[in-house]
Amino acid sequence: MQGRRPAEVSTISRQLDLRVHDDVALDEIELYAEVLSAVAASEGPLSRTELDAVLGVSPVCPA
Repeated sequence: MQGRRPAEVSTISRQLDLRVHDDVALDEIELYAEVLSAVAASEGPLSRTELDAVLGVSPVCPA
């Protein structure tokens, strides 16, 4: 059977991929938690400026 890799090689590549995805997922969870905390502390919906500040992004200047 051509094109098939040994199980050990397939397992290693999947483990490496999962580590990368885990890091991304943890970063997304952290951002989500920060947004939820900001919403909980706010008296109403967050403005775009407040949301940008929570996410750590700079506002885009209109062209």
